[in-house]
Amino acid sequence: MMRSLYSGVAGLKTHQTRMDVIGNNIANVNTTAYKSQSMTFSDLMYQTTQAASGANPTTGVGGINARQIGLGAKTSAIKTAITTQGASQTTNDPFDIMITGDSFFIVNNGQNNYFTRDGSFYVDGAGNLAMTSTGYNVMGWQVDPNDASAIKQDTVSALRIMTTENMTYPPEATKAARISGIIDKNDTNVNATAGKIMNLEFYDNQGYKYTAKLSVHAVQGVEGQFTVQLDDILDSKGKTVLADKTKASLQQNNANVTNPVLEFNTTNGSFKNVGTAGGTASTLSLHFDAATFPSFSDITIDFSNCSNLNNNGSSTISPIRGDAKGNNAGRKVGEMSGIDIQKDGMIYANYDNGCSRLLGQIAVATFANASGLAKEGDNLYSATQNSGDFDGIGTDITTGGGYMNTGVLEMSNVDLSSEFTEMITTQRGFQANSRIITVSDTLLEELTNLKR
Repeated sequence: MMRSLYSGVAGLKTHQTRMDVIGNNIANVNTTAYKSQSMTFSDLMYQTTQAASGANPTTGVGGINARQIGLGAKTSAIKTAITTQGASQTTNDPFDIMITGDSFFIVNNGQNNYFTRDGSFYVDGAGNLAMTSTGYNVMGWQVDPNDASAIKQDTVSALRIMTTENMTYPPEATKAARISGIIDKNDTNVNATAGKIMNLEFYDNQGYKYTAKLSVHAVQGVEGQFTVQLDDILDSKGKTVLADKTKASLQQNNANVTNPVLEFNTTNGSFKNVGTAGGTASTLSLHFDAATFPSFSDITIDFSNCSNLNNNGSSTISPIRGDAKGNNAGRKVGEMSGIDIQKDGMIYANYDNGCSRLLGQIAVATFANASGLAKEGDNLYSATQNSGDFDGIGTDITTGGGYMNTGVLEMSNVDLSSEFTEMITTQRGFQANSRIITVSDTLLEELTNLKR
């Protein structure tokens, strides 16, 4: 039988395999984070009909090259363009995440870890972050039990981000407030009997809101001095809770005083001190009787941002909950209003009381040879001996210069123009190899006809 027949058959098989690779690429042109493959050929083997010989210096005869007849082609390699980034597709889903860089998400089916670039996630019925397609849990690091604002980078585990505890944020009593603005001595309000009214809203430790009605009065005949008094405390429905005014009072230096005084520098109108007339005090606080108001906390009030200046007869002084850094402002019970996943994979819960809580961090895996990963279907890969091992811990994506984007997914990196071009050359190659078989068959036919 003619060797060319077998060469043609080998050529048909390799071109068929190449067409299979091309067809798979085109089929996955819209598969999330799919990485295209390409196939290379190599010659199969050779039959040596005459070995090479060297030159003979005695006779002067030159050397002769070997005579070898090839027996076709074979598949040399099927490579995956795993490090080529796919384009981004906007989805506006906060749980759709795209990796920029060479890292992989880590997911687990309950027994084994797998790796994927497919960041289409959702939160399942148990509150776990999981793959939409397979339900496999997304793996990462948990919050440090000793520091709620830090992550403990340890062996990866399932990220359960919506638990009963995470759905709400606890209330906190207000412990600090600050008063800022201008007090104008010519303001008719500060010179009136009712004074300049200020409403300080605050929370108790159960998250209920109250309003402390304060008033500022000019000290008649004394330049730059104003008294402050507590007039009432109202609940959220506007009903007074201060039946006995001895149970709540303004204090200076942790001592009850009558009509505490704000004193300003008469030269430039800046705040000088808080104290009784002729005295000083470092703090002014709103004190509550513990037996009457067990859920309240004393509130330290900072007047250092006030000034006594001409403002055309209008005072702008007003209170704000919290200290200069916004701490100890108090809050109501917070209901979860959203999830925020940052570029480093940190997951935060946002609450309608303005607070946020760290829930965990998505870890990623990197490999010395990502092309060595084995495809497992469902957009999953597994580690092999040639890809490098996964240490069970993973890395922070920003360590290698990568980052995550939410609301977008990575698209397939298949280039249709290249695939169609490869399809044409593959078709022609297959066609040419089929002609080898046809012509070889014709030659064999002529040989069998010799016996006629």
